[in-house]
Amino acid sequence: MTVCYTTDRMLHFGDCDISGTAYYPAYLNLLNGVVEEFWAHIGWPWHEIIWKERWGTPTVHLSCDFSKPSFFGDRLTFRLSILKVGKSSVRLHHTIHCGDEHRWSVEQVLAASWLDTHTSMPWPAEVKAKLESLMTPPDPADRRAVAAPG
Repeated sequence: MTVCYTTDRMLHFGDCDISGTAYYPAYLNLLNGVVEEFWAHIGWPWHEIIWKERWGTPTVHLSCDFSKPSFFGDRLTFRLSILKVGKSSVRLHHTIHCGDEHRWSVEQVLAASWLDTHTSMPWPAEVKAKLESLMTPPDPADRRAVAAPG
């Protein structure tokens, strides 16, 4: 899978429960910060698209799998990949590691949305082109990626 954005996050005291173990709502807050940074990295910072252009990228689907616990003081590496770009949505895959150890993974779908009407919108052409340029090529071994005959 092609990773198009990587960043690190320290797991702080406020991200953990009383035992020092990462608390899953804090994980999701960290993930949201990574996604916000990704949009700035590709040229569409949220503070500009939200305030000036009046569109946003709300999460419409989220699926998380937790492999091993993380603890206060761990440095987590977030790796973001783009799996699919639709007319008005993008499917992301995140893997989160501490060193070489896999900790959790996420599939997330964001939808382009007009903020004033809270309705779906097509991606602006330049945004769609950028997302597509970063997309992971389909795996030929994956039957879902192969077009139906005829």
